[in-house]
Amino acid sequence: MGAKKKPHFRIVVAHARSPRDGRVIEELGHYHPVTKEPLAINLSKIDEWIKKGAQMTDTVKKLVTSYRKGGEKDETTS
Repeated sequence: MGAKKKPHFRIVVAHARSPRDGRVIEELGHYHPVTKEPLAINLSKIDEWIKKGAQMTDTVKKLVTSYRKGGEKDETTS
C-alpha cells in the first residue's frame, strides 16, 4: 500500500497459502516508516492470534518487539 516514496504497510492475519496480496483474515495494525507516528498495533489481537497458533514473520516480530519495548499504548485499528 502507499504511494511512490510514501510506503504504508498493513500488519494482517492471512492464511499461509494465500498470495501476498490475497485475501486477509483480519487487519491487526499498520506501519508508516516515513511519518512521525510510524506504528499502530493492536497487541491484544496479536496475542489472541498467537494463542490460536498463528506465526509472525521475522519483520513483524521485530516491529512488535520494538513496539512493546517503546511502551506505546495499545491502539485499536478500524
